[in-house]
Amino acid sequence: MKIAIVLNTSWNVYNFRMGLIKALQGQGHQVTVIAPRDDYTQKLVDNGCDFEEVTMDSRGANAFKDLGLTYELYKIYKKVKPAIILHYTIKPNIYGTMAAKWLGIPAINNVCGLGTVFLKKDFVSLVASWMYKISFRFPKKVFFQNTYDRRLFVKNGLVSKDVSAVLPGSGIDLSHFRSNDFKRNKKFTFLLISRLIHDKGILEYIEAVKLLKAQGVEANFQILGPKDTEHKRGIDSSIIDGWIENNVIEYLGKTDDVRNFIKNADCVVLPSYREGTPKSLLEAASASKPIVATDVPGCKEVVKNNYNGLLCKVKDSKDLANKMHELSQYDDNKLKEMGNNGRKKVEAEFDEQIVIDKYLNSIKEILTPDFSS
Repeated sequence: MKIAIVLNTSWNVYNFRMGLIKALQGQGHQVTVIAPRDDYTQKLVDNGCDFEEVTMDSRGANAFKDLGLTYELYKIYKKVKPAIILHYTIKPNIYGTMAAKWLGIPAINNVCGLGTVFLKKDFVSLVASWMYKISFRFPKKVFFQNTYDRRLFVKNGLVSKDVSAVLPGSGIDLSHFRSNDFKRNKKFTFLLISRLIHDKGILEYIEAVKLLKAQGVEANFQILGPKDTEHKRGIDSSIIDGWIENNVIEYLGKTDDVRNFIKNADCVVLPSYREGTPKSLLEAASASKPIVATDVPGCKEVVKNNYNGLLCKVKDSKDLANKMHELSQYDDNKLKEMGNNGRKKVEAEFDEQIVIDKYLNSIKEILTPDFSS
C-alpha cells in the first residue's frame, strides 16, 4: 500500500520521520515523500522512499503561490494515488488537506507547532486561523505535539475534539541518543541548539550571556545550528558575525549529528517563545543533560522545573541569565541527578515507539479492512 508523507523540507523528513518511515516499510508499505528537493532528498531515496518534488516556500505566506501549491499537490496526489497522506507543518496541513479532500484521499495531519503566525494577534494570524478552520474539517485525524496547542484549536473551533489527539512530539530514538556518563567541564559549558531565528530566543540568550560575562561568570557559551537569513524572523548574518568576532558566543555552525556536541556540554539551553515539542530538548534529556528553557508550551512538557532542569520567563534575558547561573552553581551530584531525571522522563513519556504505534494504529483504524492489502 502507498503512503505519502508531505513536509516543507526533505531535511525535516530525514531528521524527524525516518523511524516512522522504517516502521511503515517494515509492514510492507511503499512510502512516497513529497517535499522540496534539498541535500537530504537522496538520503530518503537511498532509504527506499519514492520522492516527488514540490515547490514550497516555508518562510512566508503568499496567497498566489499558496493557491498554486494546492494545485501542485493535487496533481502529485492524483499521480501517486496514495491510500492515505500524512501532512506535517502549516502549508501541507492546510493546502495539502484541501487537495486530498478533492481527491477523496484520507489524511492525517500533525500540528508540529503553531509557528510564528500565532505568536501575535494580527491580520496574518486571523487569516491562518480561518484557513485552519476550513481545512481541518476534513482530516480523519489531527495530532498535536502538546496539550496547549490542541486546547487552543478546539477552543477556537479550528478542529473537532473527536478527531484530535496529542503525541509526544516526534519522539526520540532512545537507542540513538544514549545516556552519557556524567562529566563536568572545568569551564561550565552552555549549548543552545537551534536555527538562528528570533522566535527561538536567540537574542535573549545573547543578552543573558552578556549579563553573565559582565558579572564575571566564567563559562563557555555555544550556539549550534544553521543561519536562516531568508526566514522572515531570521537573524542577519552581520549580527551573528559580530557576536563571533567579539567573542560573545562560540558559534559551532551546523551539523547532521548533534550527539557529540551535547555530550561535551554541561547544560542545554532553549529560550524559545513557543514550541510543539522541541527535538533539541528531547535529545538533551535523553543524553542525561540538565536543561534551561522557557516556561512555555512545548518546552515545559519536556522540562519539569527543579527536576530535570530550570524554567525561566519568556523574553526575559535577566531571568534566563539568573537560571543559567543558578544551574551552573549546582554541585556534581545535583547536576547528575537532574540529568538522570531527564533520561527517566523521556524513557517514560517520549519514546519514539509511542509515536510510531499511534500512527500505525490510526492508519489501521482509518483504512480497515484495506490496511493489510
